[in-house]
Amino acid sequence: MRVFAALLLAASNAIAAIPTEITAEYSLINHGMEIGRVNESFRRKDDTYAIQSVTRSEGILKVLLDDAITLESTGRVASQGLVPLRFGQRRAKDSSRDIAATFDWDNGVMHSHFRGKDTDVPLPKDTQDRISMMYQFMNLSAPRNGEVVLAMANGRKVEHYTYRLVDEPRIKTPAGEFDTWHFRRVTSTPKESRAEVWLAKAHYNFPVRVVFDDPDGVRLEQVLLALQAR
Repeated sequence: MRVFAALLLAASNAIAAIPTEITAEYSLINHGMEIGRVNESFRRKDDTYAIQSVTRSEGILKVLLDDAITLESTGRVASQGLVPLRFGQRRAKDSSRDIAATFDWDNGVMHSHFRGKDTDVPLPKDTQDRISMMYQFMNLSAPRNGEVVLAMANGRKVEHYTYRLVDEPRIKTPAGEFDTWHFRRVTSTPKESRAEVWLAKAHYNFPVRVVFDDPDGVRLEQVLLALQAR
């Protein structure tokens, strides 16, 4: 089924089903070599949420480029899941590339600020931002033989993505073994980036492994090192 809402837990108490706090750490790997660490936190208070993700360079990359990228998302928690209101991206060493976006749902517009320029972008219903997208998986029901179709905003533009369920493997990570849903992005041309995500069934569908393949040959793997949720 190519309808994202059909895969959501739009049942009676969606807010209560979402944890109040998540902290996680990932290793960022490029062709078998660790090049970074990712520390994430999710906080829910009543019907509001806040997410922060900080990626810091490690290993040989830190020698060449000692930098950190921070993504932040704040918004509401509704029956359909997360509703972003603000998104930001900051680089520690290059503020000229910072992005700030606000989501005007009443008027269907995302207001974007980048490199001193303000832009208005059409905002489709149920759009997620770069970091809230991964936490929106918490609202998936059992997606057997299904597809997840969603819109994702990077703060400057909105793109549509389709993820198809591949299988349900048990995988091993430094944080432990997990029974997972394995999704793969559906692409139509070789120029599109490929992505795969493994969601832990018994841990709020939290991503425990993510793989990105760039058309230029850059492969990044994000593997869970530690997870706490309550």
